[in-house]
Amino acid sequence: MSTENLNHKEAVEKLKNMVDAIDIGMLSTFQNHTDYPHSIPMSRQEVDEEGNIWFLFSATSDTHQHLMENKKVSLTFADVKSYEFLSINGIGEVSRDAAKIEKYWNKFVEAWFEKGKEDPNIRILKVVPNEAHYWDNKTNKLVTFFKVATSALTGAKMDMGREGDLNL
Repeated sequence: MSTENLNHKEAVEKLKNMVDAIDIGMLSTFQNHTDYPHSIPMSRQEVDEEGNIWFLFSATSDTHQHLMENKKVSLTFADVKSYEFLSINGIGEVSRDAAKIEKYWNKFVEAWFEKGKEDPNIRILKVVPNEAHYWDNKTNKLVTFFKVATSALTGAKMDMGREGDLNL
């Protein structure tokens, strides 16, 4: 696997493309009284031009309570079909921004909030990445499998894809 670190605009574009393609990631929050993260699946609403990732969630959730104690978050996205993976660590910022709620409101979100857009428990989560690392594949899963098998049988080093830091 070759290393390809990306910076600024290229890093944001890579992050955006991967998150948009995978969509649902595991959001981990951290409580002050335990060493272990609390992780839940979340569907992103948007990755903006600066690489911030936006979500809608509920103030009644454990995630919200954890973020009130500790702003650190981790996000992991995995697409095992294409062998693409993304790990992000950052800070979560919680708000009740009515314009963002309006922007991100959709039928899927509506199912989670019975009182609609006016539900007092709707919150916006903005994840500001501090560090991110990706792994991706230049080819499909079948070709990767053959490369791994060839490498194992012959000892030849095969290019299995790329991995690197995303310096936003």
